[in-house]
Amino acid sequence: MNIIDIIEKKKVGGELTAEQIKFFVDGFTDGTIPDYQMSALLMAILLNGMTDEETFAMTDAMLHSGEVVDMSALGGIVVDKHSTGGIGDSTTLALAPILACCGVYVAKMSGRGLGFTGGTIDKLESIPGFDTALSEEEFFEVVKRVGCAVIGQTANLAPADKKIYALRDVTGTVNSIPLICASIMSKKLASGSDTILLDVKYGSGAFMPDPESALELAKKMVAIGTIAGKRIGALITDMQQPLSDHVGNSLEIIGIVDVLKGKKNRLYREIREVALRLLALTGKYTLQSAEEAFDSAIDSGRALAKFAEMVRAQHGDENYILHPERFEIGTRDVVVSPCDGYVTSMVAADIGRAVTRLGGGRMTKSDEIDFSVGVIMHVAIGSKVRRGDVLCEVFHRDGKGLDEAKTLISDAIVIGSEQPAEHKIAYAYVGKDGVEMY
Repeated sequence: MNIIDIIEKKKVGGELTAEQIKFFVDGFTDGTIPDYQMSALLMAILLNGMTDEETFAMTDAMLHSGEVVDMSALGGIVVDKHSTGGIGDSTTLALAPILACCGVYVAKMSGRGLGFTGGTIDKLESIPGFDTALSEEEFFEVVKRVGCAVIGQTANLAPADKKIYALRDVTGTVNSIPLICASIMSKKLASGSDTILLDVKYGSGAFMPDPESALELAKKMVAIGTIAGKRIGALITDMQQPLSDHVGNSLEIIGIVDVLKGKKNRLYREIREVALRLLALTGKYTLQSAEEAFDSAIDSGRALAKFAEMVRAQHGDENYILHPERFEIGTRDVVVSPCDGYVTSMVAADIGRAVTRLGGGRMTKSDEIDFSVGVIMHVAIGSKVRRGDVLCEVFHRDGKGLDEAKTLISDAIVIGSEQPAEHKIAYAYVGKDGVEMY
C-alpha cells in the first residue's frame, strides 16, 4: 500500500477501503506522508466526495489517532451538544446547568474563538478565576458532584484532526462536507458522550451558507454517529443574525444570566429547542416531559443556581453570575437607524467582525482578548425602526476599533420598506429515522 495509489484511486472517484484511509491518516499524523501528497488527496476528496462508509472510516481513524475519553465511570447518561459556530452563540453556557438540573451529566470540552466567531472557553474566562484547564481527575470530580463542567479541549484529543485541518485551511479544502463531518465527529466521538445533539448553523454568520447545505452536513454526521452506536440527532438552525442580543465575552455571560432568569428572547428559544431535543434523545424523556423539566429548571431558579455552582467548582467567582453588574464593561457608544423602515436582513458575520475589531476576538491564536468590549443588539430581523432609533450599543476600550466597528455594523444591518417574513429558529431536525421539517 502506498499514498500515490490512494491518491490515484480517489482522483478518479474510487471508493477507498478502511485500511487505505487509516494508512493515510496515520501516515500524515506521524509525518511519513508529506504535506504535498496529503494536499493532493484532500483536493481529490473535495472534488469527488466520500461515501458514508469512507467518511466513517476517516472519522474512526482520526478519533483513534489520540486519546479516547471514557465517561463510563460517571455511571449516568452523559450528553454533549456541538454547534458549528456563529455570532452570539453562547448556548452551551445555559444548556449545561439546565441539563444538569434535568438529571443528566454534561462533561463538555470546548474551544476558543478565532476570527469573527466567539469561543466558549474565552467567554468563561471572562469570569474572574474561572479555570478551563482542570486536570482530568478534577474535571470528572466536578461533573460527578455538580452535574456539569466545561473545559478546554485536551491536546491529545484527535490530533490527526488538528494537523489535517491546518492543511485544509491553507489548501482551499475546508469546504468539503465529508472532511467537515470527519473533523467534527472525530472530536465528538473521542470526547466520550453517549448522547449527542449537533446544532448545525446556516446563514451569513455560519460556515454553511444555506439550510440545504447545512441539512446535507447534518445527515452525514447523524449517519456517522449512528454507525458509531451513539444516540445522535441534529438541529438545523438559523444564523442570519446574532443568536444572542449580547455579543462579546463578558456581555454574553450577562446574556446567559438573563436567559437563566427566564428572559424569553431569541437565544432562550433556541436553547429551549436544543434542550428538548437532547433530553428526548437520551430516552429518559419524551418531548413533553422534557418541556416540563426545562420549564421547572428555569422557573424555580435552579438552573441559575447550578450555573453559579459550576463556576464556583471551577474556581471562578460566582458573585459575577449572581450579580452580573460586577462585570467590567467598556465605554458605551451607539449605532442608529439612518431611516424609517424594517430590518430586512443582517450580515451576522460582520457584526462578529466588528466585535473582533474592538478587541473582543482573535485574528491570530496569540491575540489577547479584551473581555469588556462588544455589542448589545436592540433590533432583530423584522424589527420596525424610525430614523435615529438605536440599532445597537457598542462598548469599546479607549476608542480602539470603534469607527471601523460602527461602519461594519451600520453596513451589516439592512433597512428596507417591506417587513420580511418571520424568521424561524429551526429549519429541520435530523434523527436516525429521517428528517422532520419545521
